[in-house]
Amino acid sequence: MQHDHHDEDHDRGFAHDLQVMAAMVERRRALKWFAGAGTAALVAGCGGGGSTSSGVSVVSGTATPTPASTATPTPTPTATSSGTCIVDPTETAGPYPADGTNTSSGSTSNALTISGIVRSDIRSSFISSSTVATGVQLVITLKVVDVNASCGALAGYAVYLWHCDRLGNYSLYTAAAESYLRGVQVTDANGEVTFTTIFPGAYSGRYPHIHFEVFSSLSAATSGRYAILTSQLALPAAACTAIYADTATYPSSATNFAATSISSDNVFSDNSSAQIAQQTPTLTGSTSAGYVGSVLIGVAR
Repeated sequence: MQHDHHDEDHDRGFAHDLQVMAAMVERRRALKWFAGAGTAALVAGCGGGGSTSSGVSVVSGTATPTPASTATPTPTPTATSSGTCIVDPTETAGPYPADGTNTSSGSTSNALTISGIVRSDIRSSFISSSTVATGVQLVITLKVVDVNASCGALAGYAVYLWHCDRLGNYSLYTAAAESYLRGVQVTDANGEVTFTTIFPGAYSGRYPHIHFEVFSSLSAATSGRYAILTSQLALPAAACTAIYADTATYPSSATNFAATSISSDNVFSDNSSAQIAQQTPTLTGSTSAGYVGSVLIGVAR
């Protein structure tokens, strides 16, 4: 068809041939233009990959302003104020969490959904009793930080803290009528929560400890069963020795404490020295005046 078309054009005279020749020149110009445009497009396509890559880099930098991914190549960045931090190891909540994950007396035990759980002084029962737990006073501050953001403080997070009483019993379980020594607080701008409580006793088979759970918000905490970290604090041996010497207040703790250690404990024994160091609060005080302490809680956001 194309060959016949050119044969027909050839029979139409010189004037017509001039028109055809002009058209062919214009066609060649157009082809050269399209060829140039195609090359430009191809270059732009290859360059576009670089440009797009550059664009992605800019967008990525804008969407992720935290220096953790670039300035901090390790998962344990250094904070300007609190030194190094690591993610706290996940530990068992144990048989007495009252966080909706198990039952007590045949029904789900969940103190988190009960009004009154949000409080800083957790020494008194708040559900069906008003009994105040006795023992050496302990005021402890937990600072929650993001290990992926140079140990930066995490504000607005909720911490649920609970532990046994001086006799080794847990409220809502082995001390079923009580609800003391449990409470929730929300971290402030410094990522801190402070609880006023008592120094827990030592019971058979476990190294003295305090349980805690971290939630992304208060609403997550009070809904129950949404913890992003469940772990435990190991109490300093020196404070345990001093406090448990009072056998009138802590009648069986000295004996139980002497029979266990960090290295033999079924929870702490497989932790690294760095993990134990972070899980152990720093305490100051005395048995008469009480103790004040602080501890860092590392969370990976």
